[in-house]
Amino acid sequence: MINQDKNHNHYDESDIQVLEGLEAVRKRPGMYIGSTGIRGLHHLVYEIVDNSMDEALAGFCDYIHVIIHKDLSVTVKDNGRGIPVGINPKYGIPAVEIAFTKLHAGGKFGGGGYKVSGGLHGVGAAVVNALSEWMVVNVRTNGKEFQLKFEKGETISPLKEIGMSEDTGSTVRFKPDPGIFEEVEFNYEILKKRLREMAFLNKGITIVLEDERDGRYNKFYYEGGIMSFVEYLNKNRTALHSPPIYITGEKENATLEIALQYNDTFIENIFSYANNISTPEGGTHLAGFKSGLTRAINDYARKTNVLKAGDSNFAGEDTREGLTAIISVKLTEPQFEGQTKTKLGNSDIRGFVENTFFEKFSAFLEENPAAAKVIVEKALSASRAREAAKKARELTRRKSVLESASLPGKLADCSEKDPSLCEIFLVEGDSAGGSAKQGRERKYQAILPLRGKILNVEKTRLDRILANEEIKAMITAFGTGIGSDFDISKLRYHKIICMTDADVDGSHIRTLLLTFFYRFMPALIENGYVYIAQPPLYKVKKGKEEFYVYSDNELEERLDEIGRDGVEIQRYKGLGEMNPEQLWETTMNPETRTILRVKLEDAISADETFSILMGEKVEPRREFIEANAKMVKNLDI
Repeated sequence: MINQDKNHNHYDESDIQVLEGLEAVRKRPGMYIGSTGIRGLHHLVYEIVDNSMDEALAGFCDYIHVIIHKDLSVTVKDNGRGIPVGINPKYGIPAVEIAFTKLHAGGKFGGGGYKVSGGLHGVGAAVVNALSEWMVVNVRTNGKEFQLKFEKGETISPLKEIGMSEDTGSTVRFKPDPGIFEEVEFNYEILKKRLREMAFLNKGITIVLEDERDGRYNKFYYEGGIMSFVEYLNKNRTALHSPPIYITGEKENATLEIALQYNDTFIENIFSYANNISTPEGGTHLAGFKSGLTRAINDYARKTNVLKAGDSNFAGEDTREGLTAIISVKLTEPQFEGQTKTKLGNSDIRGFVENTFFEKFSAFLEENPAAAKVIVEKALSASRAREAAKKARELTRRKSVLESASLPGKLADCSEKDPSLCEIFLVEGDSAGGSAKQGRERKYQAILPLRGKILNVEKTRLDRILANEEIKAMITAFGTGIGSDFDISKLRYHKIICMTDADVDGSHIRTLLLTFFYRFMPALIENGYVYIAQPPLYKVKKGKEEFYVYSDNELEERLDEIGRDGVEIQRYKGLGEMNPEQLWETTMNPETRTILRVKLEDAISADETFSILMGEKVEPRREFIEANAKMVKNLDI
């Protein structure tokens, strides 16, 4: 029988809710800025800075100043033309008010206002306004200064003239709404990295970042633009030729800039941008660059007889070994795949980048035989190493079910077959491995003991890496393969937990493991499969009561709570000091343990840190240690 109860089944035109204008942004902020966490918070600043940068790209602005205030508001000031203050004929209100209150409004539609722009969707300024507790906009134009004020996206003080002004430009000050964001404390380092990146990508523009909370100040200005960017990324490596190679090209609706330099490492570092927006997933501009590079180097190697008639061509990966490159395209109508703008989709850009780069890079190789020789020899040794690695890789491939004995002998596997329920502990040494094997829940916990320190992959090619027994055991246990064979769908454990001692050696082994994952299996980190175990530092005993504590601060708090008389404190130097029950209780039991997920927020910063800590050059490492020494805790001396 059909239920006729209107209260339950009422559904007509009155139930269709339309979220008007900025109300939609406040109801569903994640749709517009990705998240309401720390990333979304900083995205607000980028949106306003992007508007100033559009003025810079149009040739009207060369100075942008960002200030973090003590009240957690942010000011973005530029010396552009100033946002138009004239009355818009359609809405009957000033153009500047429309830009901050109407979605999909701005000078980026119709092609008249800006030739090139980062913000395609026209939602930037209005979205920031909608998600701010308050916002004040000042515009300096035609010898006058104007101001208007908003609260939560609503105009509370319409545009009015407040004085005279000799200069031009716009100043936007806003305070993110704490009712929307999980946290409203801006991180100086995050802003610094992005603004430095923007200064690199737009040579000749000065960007200043200032923090009134603690007085920090940075000024970014790079005459060399992306050439300076490549030099910055390679500063902890030895370059094989200097200066970086710089190539530009232009067509009717797009411009291209590429800077590249080879170094003595075996790591490929290519970062691509479209209209100043990072495209970590690449797209047509990156594909064009890669195929142009491979073609040019193969052509040159054939001409100079490095590759003989019977030799096969270099693979793409051979030509990119030890390469650091920046690809930056600026185009009138970028087509990004997805709102997050992480991949460029314009089909005509691929051919434009490939042909322009191929032609100009080929000319560079012809005109610079010394640099060309170094680049081609690098590709040749990479090609030989790839062949050797191919043979080594065959050995690490996980065999079929019939040959499951191919799993490493020292692996204590779990009985569960569903990877989403399985976890593997990478344990330092046999003694901790023994305790872990006895203490684990064997249904879903696997243990792989690692003897000694694994190879530092930052300084080594794939063929040597694959000859290392400990690494071979990990690859085989994970089941994913490595390099071109890597397939994340074959991963046998969805939690890979690094469980090392809480001392200097343990930290070193953990860093070696993370370097390996980041350089050769980055998808494990990107998908959130890598974790770090947090074993306790102390066991505190008073009478019959026992407590485990995980930091010095926690120890002090616990002692204040229980009193310091008659207390026994045991400092754990290593996991091997714990019996299986203790190890399970403190570090392995999902109910009681603490594990940290490894995240990759910023590829450039991660690359820089790993090359400093694990690379060949000693001086950058010394500087890093000196700069960060005061932050060290629990150092065993």
